[in-house]
Amino acid sequence: MVKLEIEGMTCGHCVMHVKKALTGVVGVGAVEVDLQTGSATVEGDTDPGALVQAVEAEGYTARLA
Repeated sequence: MVKLEIEGMTCGHCVMHVKKALTGVVGVGAVEVDLQTGSATVEGDTDPGALVQAVEAEGYTARLA
C-alpha cells in the first residue's frame, strides 16, 4: 500500500481527476482519495514514482506520505 499527500484538490471534481489518474497507472488495484485530508491510498503492485507523476500530470502536487 502506498499513501500520497496531494495538494491542490478543492472539490469532488478534483478527487475524481486524481482517482482516475491513479487508477490508470499499471499495477494499481484499488484507490481511495480523501479531499479532507488531502491524501490518497493506493493498493497494488506499482511504482510509487509513477503514482506521483500521474497526479502531477493532472496539475496537482503529490509526494509520498
